[in-house]
Amino acid sequence: MKEAIDKGNIPKHIAVIMDGNGRWAQKKGAMRIFGHRNAIAAVRDAIEGSAELGVEYISLYAFSTENWSRPKEEVDALMEILVQAITDEVPTMMKNNIRLATIGDTDSLPEACREHLKRGKEETRNNTGMTVVLALSYSGRWEINQAVKKIVRKVVSGEITEEDINQELIASCLDTAGMPEPELLIRTSGEVRISNFMLWQLAYTELYFTEVLWPDFRKRHLHEAILAYQKRERRFGKTGAQIKPSI
Repeated sequence: MKEAIDKGNIPKHIAVIMDGNGRWAQKKGAMRIFGHRNAIAAVRDAIEGSAELGVEYISLYAFSTENWSRPKEEVDALMEILVQAITDEVPTMMKNNIRLATIGDTDSLPEACREHLKRGKEETRNNTGMTVVLALSYSGRWEINQAVKKIVRKVVSGEITEEDINQELIASCLDTAGMPEPELLIRTSGEVRISNFMLWQLAYTELYFTEVLWPDFRKRHLHEAILAYQKRERRFGKTGAQIKPSI
């Protein structure tokens, strides 16, 4: 399947909603946290598979602002897994020239998480290969709300006027400023929604939904998603005739 992929048409940025850990664990008669622990292999495969194909950014929706409402035991366990995963994976990221970045309200994370994230980002900041973006304590509405506040402060301070506010300015005030917008969104587990993820950035993103539960996601599933993406015609509001050059 990998050989069938057109290497000249690889998405620069892939966003992933990693869904299905709890259901995967329940199917095995285990606690939900068992699914979260077994999701690390899927994360590794998604990152490695993307890097092998030349993807420039992969954004992983790891923890939403809404996830704070889950049972405390599950949230605490998720934070422990996050700390351990960062500790374990940074050496591999260094070896493979991969940079770590984050989006979201990371100040709300426990101190140990913040420290490990800070260390991981600092260690990998000069890497020039693919960038792995962890969305932590993140939601699209939260991000847009923060961007609006930044713009209001600029107006109040006299740095800009109302006439200066445009789409480019708004994009520059988002957490993803400087990143290309995702061309492909993958969501696992069969759910068909974007769950408050990158609401601004997904305006023209191709959406791909798979029944595979996240802990079972492997490189072949990534390849399937990219092949499906390559079969689509991306019009950006134009007609098919405008996109396809006349012969």
